[in-house]
Amino acid sequence: MKKKFEEENFIDTSKPVWSYSLLNAEDVRNFQHGTNYRLYEKFGSHHITVNGTGGMYFCVWAPNAVSVNVIGNFNDWHAGTHPLTARWDKSGIWEGFIPGVGFGEIYKYHITGVNDIITEKTDPFANYCELRPRSAAITWDISYQWHDKSWMRKRKKNNALDAPWSVYEVHLASWQRPVPDDEESYNTYDQIAERLVPYVKNMGFTHVELMPVMEYPFDGSWGYQCTGYFAATSRFGDPQGLMRLVDAFHRQDIGVILDWVPSHFPNDAHGLYMFDGTHTYEYADMRKGFHPDWNSYIFNYKRGEVKSFLISSAMFWLDKYHIDGIRVDAVSSILKLDYSRNEGEWEPNEMGGNGNLEAIAFIKDLNETVFRDFPDVQTIAEESTDWPGVSTPTWEGGLGFGMKWMMGWMHDTLDFFKADPISRKDLQDKFCFSMMYYYDENFMLPLSHDEVVHGKSPMLYKMPGDEWQKFANLRLMYTYMWTHPGAKLLFMGNEFGQTTEWNYKSELDWPLLQYDAHRLLQDCVKDLNALLTGHPAFYQQQFDTAGFEWVDLNHRDESVMVFKRKALKANEDVLVVLNMTPVVRHDWEIEVTGKQFTKEIFNSDSTKYWGTGTVYNPDIKSQILDREQKKYKLIVNLPALSAIILK
Repeated sequence: MKKKFEEENFIDTSKPVWSYSLLNAEDVRNFQHGTNYRLYEKFGSHHITVNGTGGMYFCVWAPNAVSVNVIGNFNDWHAGTHPLTARWDKSGIWEGFIPGVGFGEIYKYHITGVNDIITEKTDPFANYCELRPRSAAITWDISYQWHDKSWMRKRKKNNALDAPWSVYEVHLASWQRPVPDDEESYNTYDQIAERLVPYVKNMGFTHVELMPVMEYPFDGSWGYQCTGYFAATSRFGDPQGLMRLVDAFHRQDIGVILDWVPSHFPNDAHGLYMFDGTHTYEYADMRKGFHPDWNSYIFNYKRGEVKSFLISSAMFWLDKYHIDGIRVDAVSSILKLDYSRNEGEWEPNEMGGNGNLEAIAFIKDLNETVFRDFPDVQTIAEESTDWPGVSTPTWEGGLGFGMKWMMGWMHDTLDFFKADPISRKDLQDKFCFSMMYYYDENFMLPLSHDEVVHGKSPMLYKMPGDEWQKFANLRLMYTYMWTHPGAKLLFMGNEFGQTTEWNYKSELDWPLLQYDAHRLLQDCVKDLNALLTGHPAFYQQQFDTAGFEWVDLNHRDESVMVFKRKALKANEDVLVVLNMTPVVRHDWEIEVTGKQFTKEIFNSDSTKYWGTGTVYNPDIKSQILDREQKKYKLIVNLPALSAIILK
């Protein structure tokens, strides 16, 4: 056994870089076959002891390299001083042990490829990198003592599909800045934890979703042009800082979702593009390998090594950072060969279709692996087309995600509320259409960052009318969103009515909270979160046909719509009444079946939300229409541009 171990590990202490390997033959086979999903445990840099000597083991994949050298301050950045050894199995893996190198050293790989193409690359498996514009990797110990045992024990219940989901989407840099309008001004992870965690807790959100915190070079990409798939961005501190932030959320019973981008990567010289002088991580055929929308490059999902790399990245954040879910960006662009391409700019698959078959297989393997090893987390797809079965299990022919963003609902809802109330009667069918296809997927309703940038206007100014009507419309829309079946996602600033489009260079317009209209809108969202978590009807059956019922869609001209949300116990059902026009309607009649509704528990026109407070229902009149059939007539007052909820 000793001889076999030494042969596999290539121990040779006579050179500056000792020939040594942490990888066994099975590790390499699985890596090549696309089934090694824990690459971060052995690839990259790892501090180990060999023959009683401490140092750093380096391991990188560069299949077409002629030579790979580790360069850094410890050798004055001289290539040739510390060469890695190519494995004997022709796997393209280069590795070696450098005695005496400890934590905190900066380094890159100096790679000589075919035709003497020389590149200096950041370690793709680095756990920590220099702050841009510098780009070297940093050797780092990412161990951490967690304090979230209570959350981890009950996470399965909190993350289940029959639990309340209210997600606050955050861009960490611009939520708050030490200097509000200075784009180079960043709070640390610890300062963010001091401010953001109590804010999210006070607002009643159940989860946060962090826009990409994996290392990225260009702030204007918002993190979606990633170069460090295993590195928390150094903009806010070291890896343990992000762990402390996640830990702080967990100790307040708040789940953490990370945006993750396996769809494309930028062409920065230090990144993955042309890693060893050839198309290593990306497709060589630019009909598949180049993203026309984002001027970036597409992963080669056909290569087992790339598939192992990507799934290992997802597993890394779930494993090492205790992340509770990953939101997978731009899934449509992964799945479709013709995504944003004109005729002649793409090649059909071998079956003549537009699906990228190896990418589809990658997505399925990703979800199967995540839910196998972390059954109490969620994967969420940003998928904007009608691709079938996105959140259907793979064994039933689906892609296997836990949830899918409901982009159709978002577009139809915004179109409805942008319209002048007098014309909303003509849009009712489009507005209600979401429930025709709702049960096809497990949907999350998103009002994300994408809806408040690039000339789309802030959420408040999408609303028609004067100032009062804009706020009333927005409260009405949020009430509809929170009472519609499905998980909810709201981008930061939307909760208090940001008056400018989101700008990543500055912080949110927090001074707006000195004005009643904005501060009380914030209170409205807070109370909607409390309603969501406090009433089982809003979440127990949110993905089940038994959880929703249209009660009245027959008053199109008045634009009044009524629906019921149903709990497992009928006496916990709630009735939602939407008055979509600026007309007060007294003594409005609603016929319901089942339980009577005798109490108004929410009114978006309340003075505590900057409403008029003049139209409400202290006592709800009701008449029995058919005692045996349990049919009742309710008589209620409906405030203008408002929603009421009855229990």
